[in-house]
Amino acid sequence: MTDSSKGVVKPVGELELQTVQAGTAAQTQVLLGDEDGAPNFAMRRFVMGEGGGMPFHTNAVEHEQYVLRGRARVRIGDEVHDVRADNAVYIPAGVPHSYDVVEAPFEFLCVVPNSPDTIELVEQDS
Repeated sequence: MTDSSKGVVKPVGELELQTVQAGTAAQTQVLLGDEDGAPNFAMRRFVMGEGGGMPFHTNAVEHEQYVLRGRARVRIGDEVHDVRADNAVYIPAGVPHSYDVVEAPFEFLCVVPNSPDTIELVEQDS
């Protein structure tokens, strides 16, 4: 863990992209988090490729997101949104949501509380 009183600057290009196991053609990087001394929030970057996305699921923590590029259909609860670059997205904790890439790469920043998080897949009505 880094001394949080000094701040952190690091090149994102040196951070490894990890495959998102629950997703399709989806990767993530932890840009800032506990290991950097950030006591309250983690900042992550997600990149989803052609045909990519995430199935309908819930998280134990809220998500604040900023879309950098691309386009996707993002379902939050019963509503579907066409999300694109320069959109901000808020997903409350426990609310089912999903992502379907329309224009790849779909890339966004996601800020979440530094709290335990669990992902649970949600059955969709046919």
